[in-house]
Amino acid sequence: MSAPLDIPIDRNSPVPMYFQLERAVEQAIIEGRLTPGDRIENEVALAKRLNVSRPTVRQAIQSLVDKGLLARRRGVGTQVVQNQVRRPVELTSLYDDLLTAGQEPTTELLDYQLGTPDADIAKELGVPADARFVTFRRLRRAGSEPLAIMTNHVPAEFAPAPDQLEAHGFYECLRAKGIHIALARQRIGARSATRAEAQLLDERTNAPLLTMQRVAFDDSGRPVELGRHVYRATRHFFDTTVRH
Repeated sequence: MSAPLDIPIDRNSPVPMYFQLERAVEQAIIEGRLTPGDRIENEVALAKRLNVSRPTVRQAIQSLVDKGLLARRRGVGTQVVQNQVRRPVELTSLYDDLLTAGQEPTTELLDYQLGTPDADIAKELGVPADARFVTFRRLRRAGSEPLAIMTNHVPAEFAPAPDQLEAHGFYECLRAKGIHIALARQRIGARSATRAEAQLLDERTNAPLLTMQRVAFDDSGRPVELGRHVYRATRHFFDTTVRH
């Protein structure tokens, strides 16, 4: 059955009708009113019901397909795919955000090494070049779907054990040690996926990835981590509020 869509179209609005339709469907997916696997009415039926042109509907649907929210499947129609992960630009972890969103986070530890920090890491964190650091890399999934590759550089005294990182989120492990993140510098960007990243994330080589670098400090100002993470752009976005 096609998922029913109650979509008000304001014909007096300066906002293009295709964008009104696109935004309404996107909000329904984000809010859970449309769930993965739900089918959308075909373009002809939707255009007729909303009294808009078929090109208007086609443009809105194609934009949602490009965002990774809908997928066209031969013989099935247009379906909702897995919800994107919506994250506030705050001091939260992906593990905690997935739990809050009702999803099941799982972690595969890809690498775990003890050594000294590279020169750029030591500079970012303001630590001596001979400091003892643990570097670990993890693949984070929601259920069975890969979402992110996360690389963290952490002073050895703060680093969780490998089995803890696979069973829990990194920030949860820090809290268990009595370590509280009080301040962080965060940089969000984008780049193309390498072949190795694409294989891990089930994407094509050169697919767009969101990037985030975070340098975090505890209550006393001690550096706790330098995190460099990449996220599937089709399944992830950061949410922020701007006030004047």
